[in-house]
Amino acid sequence: MGTNTPRNMGSNGMSRRGFIAGTSSILGAVALAGHGSAAYAGPAVIPAAGPAIDSGAHVPALIIGTGYGGSVAALRLAQAGVDVHMIEMGMAWDTPGSDGKIFANTTKPDYRSFWLRTRTKQPLSNFLGFPLDKDVPRYTGILDAEEFGGITVYQGRGVGGGSLVNGGMAVTPKRENFGAVLPSVNVDEMYDTYYPRANAGLGVTPVDQAWWESAPCYQYARVGRKHAQRSGFPFVFVPNVYDWDYMKQEEAGTVPKSALAGEVIYGNNHGKKSMQKTYLAQARATGRVAISPLHKVTSVAPAAAGGYTVTIEQIDTTGTTTAVKTVTADKVFFAAGSVGTSKLLVRLKATGALPGLNNEIGKGWGENGNVMCGRANHMWDPTGKLQSAMPTAGIDNWAAGGAFAEVAPLPTGIETYASFYLSITKNPHRAEFTWNAAAGRVDLNWQTAWKQPSIDMAKTIFDKINAKEGTIYRTDLFGAYKIWGDHLTYHPLGGAVLDKATDNYGRLHGYSGLYVIDGALIPGNASVNPFVTITALAERNIEKIIATDL
Repeated sequence: MGTNTPRNMGSNGMSRRGFIAGTSSILGAVALAGHGSAAYAGPAVIPAAGPAIDSGAHVPALIIGTGYGGSVAALRLAQAGVDVHMIEMGMAWDTPGSDGKIFANTTKPDYRSFWLRTRTKQPLSNFLGFPLDKDVPRYTGILDAEEFGGITVYQGRGVGGGSLVNGGMAVTPKRENFGAVLPSVNVDEMYDTYYPRANAGLGVTPVDQAWWESAPCYQYARVGRKHAQRSGFPFVFVPNVYDWDYMKQEEAGTVPKSALAGEVIYGNNHGKKSMQKTYLAQARATGRVAISPLHKVTSVAPAAAGGYTVTIEQIDTTGTTTAVKTVTADKVFFAAGSVGTSKLLVRLKATGALPGLNNEIGKGWGENGNVMCGRANHMWDPTGKLQSAMPTAGIDNWAAGGAFAEVAPLPTGIETYASFYLSITKNPHRAEFTWNAAAGRVDLNWQTAWKQPSIDMAKTIFDKINAKEGTIYRTDLFGAYKIWGDHLTYHPLGGAVLDKATDNYGRLHGYSGLYVIDGALIPGNASVNPFVTITALAERNIEKIIATDL
């Protein structure tokens, strides 16, 4: 495989809506006293995963997945004195490849980029008439482009989950919108306690706006602001989990470039505060948390002596199963992400492992209204050759048009005279996961036509801007003469909805000691980039579970 051959990669080897009402009070609380705050304290060594779980082991708490919800649960359980083992399907991402870097660059995908594919499936499939996808070796890479009948769902694979591959936009929803997101959750407790705790733990900070105004890497965003404001739309800044001091050093040329080298969807080698550097680092430091990468849970069923029997497949970097292990756990937390958790629960219910799960399992899934587009600007509106991969702002038309558009980068390294956007919209459609017995798999009934409301909502922004500026949509980004990136989502949500498939704290109906603690709890739309809400909800739920169930 030549230069693409993995080396030194052992077996442990996507916002985004900019509403920040109440952010000043939330960010002001990041020095939260008590509660074992996981506030970011500068660059951290990525924690080693430790020895893999042994067949026959017994663990008090087993967590399936190492993303936002699972990492919160691991830290808080460990701080409460509970031993935890986390099962992660992806790699640890703690060992450099042949180029000395852990993660591949966005513009040069290689074996590390995609999960068990032989050809990349990038969100932007074309540029200036040229196809972007290329053949790669099959490998347990960091980004999974999971295809269903009507949609491609992008997910992070590895210790840290989605925090490894997103743009870091850490958005707290507007308070007045929260009731439509999670109607059974007390708004005051979320905004007074759990959002501040989540922002503290994630290391969320606002961009230095004085620096932003002159930084060459945000010229594209300043052009986006000018066009938004000329058309009468509010332009809002959004916090991020990137280390802004590191980015300033990148600009000065005193440290290795990361965001300014376009690193984002295949991982970020330096400045981004992924869960590896925040919650998981603190969880590992307790001495009570172990992680098994390249392990996949295939069954959870009640054990005769109490607790649960969990079947786990260990895989290698080609995806081949190398061992099957059976362990027991007193309590099991499903934190494999909206898709992973939903698929597993649907299969366990249908195949008789957990037949007592209720009929809400698999329902209420949505794609957070994600739709992308690009605009072709005039020659006098260059967006710059250098673009930071970490977005900082967006255009707010949520109340009037049902859309918020992140002003996103196109970090190509060349001048494109283009503005690029990821919109979050109030798309009302919800899909359902079901068991396909004949094929032995879980299907999702999303329909491509269901993206039309998202397009219509996004057009309330961009039709107006194009009319004002005398510009047009780009047609070279998503296929020949295709304007809208309506084929994907970065923000899968739902499938095991809070207070329906579970009680109001994530306890699965029908089984004591089984919990959902990830984005599967949120019914399809968060109105913003969802990871802060997933984190805050996990903080709320695990606090209750520790207080009452342990």
